[in-house]
Amino acid sequence: MKPLKWLAVVALSGALAACASDIQRVRSAEGTGSPFTRALTTEYKDFSTFEADEMYDWPDSRHFARKGLLAAQGEVVQPEDLGNWNLPHDRVDELTAARAKLVGLLDAGARDRVPEAAARAQARFDCWVEQQEENHQPDHISACRDQFFAALAEVQQAAPAPAQPAAVQPETYVAYFDWNKFTLKPEATQVIDKAIAAAKAGGTPSISVTGHADRSGPEDYNLKLSLKRADAVREYLIKHGITAEQITVSGRGEAEPAVPTADGVKEPRNRRVEIIVQ
Repeated sequence: MKPLKWLAVVALSGALAACASDIQRVRSAEGTGSPFTRALTTEYKDFSTFEADEMYDWPDSRHFARKGLLAAQGEVVQPEDLGNWNLPHDRVDELTAARAKLVGLLDAGARDRVPEAAARAQARFDCWVEQQEENHQPDHISACRDQFFAALAEVQQAAPAPAQPAAVQPETYVAYFDWNKFTLKPEATQVIDKAIAAAKAGGTPSISVTGHADRSGPEDYNLKLSLKRADAVREYLIKHGITAEQITVSGRGEAEPAVPTADGVKEPRNRRVEIIVQ
């Protein structure tokens, strides 16, 4: 146990009685305060008693007795600070990640939602840390670790579901082009900007981009032109924050006119790209 741990204990214990009496005092301690601090009192009482009576580990028994006495006073004590323990280097990352997850759930309201599971998770984490520092009883290490993750799973199940972005209703936006052109006009970019705003509001929806041409040129030429128009829109979408994975591009040439015309007719409403956000 590092000397820093004793400094942390002093800061936690305040006016508590001398070390030798803490183990005895916690045996009869009754929790006060919130359901969480009452449950935490019981957890640390049991942990301190086990370390004293079964393991004969008086320093660690006193340490957790003090945490139990503080919890009995209604104080919310924190999971162990890993910096106060001499832990094997190859176990630090896992313990650090586990502590971060635990603290995140506690601070997000787990103490109030599931006080008993939250207290059990914290005490079993501290047990894991204490056993991992000793690092000579693999069964004890595994037991504390497994009990921690079981309690943590219970806490996670009670956590509120993360907010989901509002579902985006499929909506079509149409950008128009000049005759025989695939460059974006200001009017077209204004329409595409609306599609971008709708897509971002919905999280990461899929976006289909379909190019079209009027019937004033050869069919094969119009197919290529419609694809160039669709690609121009795609590049604009990506430049303004839409990921390439969200976008599918296709060209229909003159095959699907918005306004039916005879072959060879120039029709502005057919020179378009349809953007569907869904």
